[in-house]
Amino acid sequence: MPAPKPSSEDDLHPWDHYSDQPRIITDRAYKKRMKRKHLKDYLLTFLTSCLVFPLALIAWLLNRKVEPSSAHFFSLCVNLDKGEEQYSLVEELNCKSLQVRFFLSEMDRIDEYYQFLAGFGTKEILLVVVQDRQHIGDHQLLAKDIARVFDVFSSLVKQFQIGTTINRSKWGFFSVAEYLKFYQVVQKVRDQQFKSLKLLGPSVIDFEYPYLIRALFNGFRLKFDKVAALLYVDRRGAPENPQMKVFDTFNKITLLHSIARLSPKTSSKLLLTEANWPLSNTAPWAPTSETECVSESDYANFILRYHLQVLATQRVESVHWHQLIAPGYGLVDSREGLRKREAFFVYKTMLDVLGNVEVHHYQKQGEVYKLACKNIQSNRDVIVLWGNEVELPLLEYLKQENISVENKKLMDKSAVTLNQITAKISDSPIYIIG
Repeated sequence: MPAPKPSSEDDLHPWDHYSDQPRIITDRAYKKRMKRKHLKDYLLTFLTSCLVFPLALIAWLLNRKVEPSSAHFFSLCVNLDKGEEQYSLVEELNCKSLQVRFFLSEMDRIDEYYQFLAGFGTKEILLVVVQDRQHIGDHQLLAKDIARVFDVFSSLVKQFQIGTTINRSKWGFFSVAEYLKFYQVVQKVRDQQFKSLKLLGPSVIDFEYPYLIRALFNGFRLKFDKVAALLYVDRRGAPENPQMKVFDTFNKITLLHSIARLSPKTSSKLLLTEANWPLSNTAPWAPTSETECVSESDYANFILRYHLQVLATQRVESVHWHQLIAPGYGLVDSREGLRKREAFFVYKTMLDVLGNVEVHHYQKQGEVYKLACKNIQSNRDVIVLWGNEVELPLLEYLKQENISVENKKLMDKSAVTLNQITAKISDSPIYIIG
């Protein structure tokens, strides 16, 4: 976990060791003072959003460009403090891509982080550089320390996410402009000394695209090599549930991609670098209130259905699930030893069946969904069927869609073989594998 922070201002951003995130700022006078200081940028964020958002909506409606998924589409978040048990768990899952947070407040532990990353061998790693108020306020210190970060990790890491959760003041940034100045310092160091490294940002969390627009349409001399977004949809329940009646997970992503395509400050390459659902009855480890929490069964369904929706867009390079071990939201519960949740086995099956696939067709009929694709590595055709709060006999749907399952494997989300006569399309996805 992050070490005690060295500046008095950082003491106002205490870390919650249960939920792996900062606590809400309780000093109201400090928060009010900082917000007043950045009022001009809040107005600029509003005005920029008003100008760009209508264009983004038009681009979204016309956006038919798709980009093939990466061989490293599926990625897991792992943490130094979760222990060496993560090595064997990652191998069991056969996960080839990982994300690790590195805290600038822990520069004195940088060698420990290096050894931790090196233990994963040849895995592709995205390193998230997490800010603190000291480095946000002292750009000279930031330049010195980020050069050290790049120097130490560049033999293992080629992509760095610079900053995280920039639209939540408890994480340290009080305006988008403050983040952009921070990023600009980092990019200057990269450009001068580490030109081969890729930098990702701006790392806006949730469906709050005015902050994204402000970050991607600005007057600063900077450019993001790829767009990183923390796209949580847990407050809507199921990943197919829409916000504002239109924006389900699929449409949120295609809109995000359209905004990126319009921006001169980035490529349109997109990574979703955090997503999960909080689990019921896990307080104080759950990162949200019990209202947003779901059962382990729903979590197992949602993790697969979220990835299916993202995969269907063909606009996302990778999805980084947060995370492997966490009592309140992880694939493994660590409260009493290590207990693999149902979602662990669902994730393992998903990687086996859908790793390195080419999407052919995505279809929504009412609340029944179908994703058809081909696994390039195994040369297997794969159809995934699922519903959102509906139940339909599989045989009835197969006849209706003229889909044959002869000489094909039919199994549930955890690789258990199914009988086509008794199987049903439901909240729990079904694989049909050629």
